[in-house]
Amino acid sequence: MQKFQIPTIPTPIDKMEAKRKEATSLSFIGDAVHTLAVRSRLVLSQDVKTGVLHHLASKEVNATSQAIALKRIEGVLTEDETDVYKRCRNTRQTTMAKHASAVDYKIASGFEGLIGYLYFTGQSERIAELLELAYNTED
Repeated sequence: MQKFQIPTIPTPIDKMEAKRKEATSLSFIGDAVHTLAVRSRLVLSQDVKTGVLHHLASKEVNATSQAIALKRIEGVLTEDETDVYKRCRNTRQTTMAKHASAVDYKIASGFEGLIGYLYFTGQSERIAELLELAYNTED
């Protein structure tokens, strides 16, 4: 399967500045980066209609799948990454996913926050590495 293509931020910010961002803002951008990475991988790996692509992407870009993905990478996260994940996971949620448990939704928010933090700090290679581990189903 095609590897993940991760967008890069033109001007990364330092880790301390990224940590000062609102957890919900990190999750907001992380959701977009994750979605783009998944959609890019799907488009590059197969030649199918957009409806099929959307269906395939929806299987990976949802709270339940993101919670599973986070659980697969949790053991390889650095202390810094774990701190960011936990902060974003523990943020008070004002919305809830329609088709996921509250626990999965919180974990998914943490996952997205971690991706957002890595994106803002210019760590695209690390995002790709984590997504490869998270979505490697050949175990």
